[in-house]
Amino acid sequence: MAKGTFERTKPHVNVGTIGHVDHGKTTLTAAITFTAAASDPTIEK
Repeated sequence: MAKGTFERTKPHVNVGTIGHVDHGKTTLTAAITFTAAASDPTIEK
């Protein structure tokens, strides 16, 4: 059973982080996402 094709209707950004364990990679990514969402109301939370 084939599924329909996926249509990209929203812009997206891939964020990659490199670093040691417990050095705040997830916290940094969350802060970037939160700041971007606050400055652009079209970004879904």
